[in-house]
Amino acid sequence: MDPFLHSPFYLISSLFAFLVFIFFVVKRHSTYGRQGIVLPEAGGAWPFIGHMHLLGPNQLTHYTLGTMADKYGPAFTIKLGSHKVMVLSNWEMAKECFHTHDKNFAEKPAVLASNLLGYNSAMFAIAPYGSYWRKIRKIVSLELLSVRRIEMLKGLRVSEVQTSIREVYKLWVESGSNRHGVLVDMKQLFANITHNLIMAMVAGKRYYGGRANGKEGEAQKFEKMMRKFGYLFGVFLFSDSIPFLKWLDSRAHKRDMKRTAQELDDFIQGWLEEHKQKRLVRGEGPEGDEDFMDVMLTILNDVEIAGFNADTINKATSLNLILAGSDSTTVALIWAVCLLLNNRHILDKAQAELDNIVGKDRHVDESDIKNLVYLQAIVKETLRLCPPSPVIPLRSAINDCIIKPGYNISAGTRVMVNIWKIHRDASVWSEPNEYKPDRFLTTHKDIDVKGRNFELIPFGSGRRSCPGSALALQSLHLALASFIHCFDMTNISSEDVDMTESFGLTNFKATPLQVFLLPRLQPGLYL
Repeated sequence: MDPFLHSPFYLISSLFAFLVFIFFVVKRHSTYGRQGIVLPEAGGAWPFIGHMHLLGPNQLTHYTLGTMADKYGPAFTIKLGSHKVMVLSNWEMAKECFHTHDKNFAEKPAVLASNLLGYNSAMFAIAPYGSYWRKIRKIVSLELLSVRRIEMLKGLRVSEVQTSIREVYKLWVESGSNRHGVLVDMKQLFANITHNLIMAMVAGKRYYGGRANGKEGEAQKFEKMMRKFGYLFGVFLFSDSIPFLKWLDSRAHKRDMKRTAQELDDFIQGWLEEHKQKRLVRGEGPEGDEDFMDVMLTILNDVEIAGFNADTINKATSLNLILAGSDSTTVALIWAVCLLLNNRHILDKAQAELDNIVGKDRHVDESDIKNLVYLQAIVKETLRLCPPSPVIPLRSAINDCIIKPGYNISAGTRVMVNIWKIHRDASVWSEPNEYKPDRFLTTHKDIDVKGRNFELIPFGSGRRSCPGSALALQSLHLALASFIHCFDMTNISSEDVDMTESFGLTNFKATPLQVFLLPRLQPGLYL
């Protein structure tokens, strides 16, 4: 937490302590007096700000909320300024909110980051629930993320993976074909693959090896901005919960939000202008040749929706897809390799399955994935232990409702679902903190990650779940299978891979992932 908070905060709290005490007592009485079952409120709240000091920018929210759940149970409340927030760490209650009462909890409360970073909430992932959100999500689902479109883009996925494999092999040869392999930064490698894929689909761009259209360093700059975006969107600010205390917010965070938003917009605006110019020259291209920005130009045709002009909608939606589409797959790939390196017997078993199903005289094809049942189990177990977004961002109740087993939830109540904690529920998962992919071949073989089984919801569930989960899973399975099929992997030390997590909206590994990769197939397959 920022140092400047301490001295003015205690002055304010001492002046207003009595009024705040009365406020909490009256509000608790009026809110809970109607309830048959009272949700416990977590201790440790401070006057005015509630529990915000426990959810600072340098704290892992899912850990903090998980520790609270151990003490107060799977459903409890915290205070974020003047807002009461229901925190759920139980799959049955998550199902109540995102299935039984899905529509009622489809609202996303506006925060400062939505305005400063999200084009005034024009990004559909953070847009208020309503006609604008429905229209844009429908366009995205039909024009980019439909089963038909995903199948059309199969060649692009295969091309990106195979290009990266060839580059790694080339580096190994250039390094002298060392018998230990070539040292590779897997975080950057996987980021290149997923960024290339989603950016080609959305904007017709390709970033590879630090180059974007021949401009050295542009890829790293854009990636850095995306990391900054994720970090800043995960910061809790006082103005989001207590508007008249906005002067307590760190000015640096607001400044960083504005600067990051402008830098990202400069990129996206440039791409949009390129698309417009190409459109003037060539006209509308064949469906298979159009990227998402092209499609949006045709659909929007300079119309205005909900006060947003066509350019703003195109930029906001395209950036939304790039940010979300690249991060979730990259994070899952990184953690998958970390877990495999720390459990060599699992990696050996996965490679044995690949050798049996695919063989060693060809590359993995997407059609092989359905037969690679152990690989699928590895992916599920990775997403269980290390979900890309450990906490579903705030939702709010549109109307009063009753949540089983009898909680009366008032309109405006905000909800956070701790996916990380649900995935480690000992009543559902035996040895929940252990990495055991085999559980998905036996006791949990019928559980998938598509939002139907609330014990495992890495992509969320309900109408505001991640619309790109099918594409993410396709890319994740293909990339992971291809790399462990083509290369033997070895950690740079005899110790386990560091599993420290970073702070922010997305659950990235905090430290580098440097791995020795050694080719294990015929040389001709890498050319």
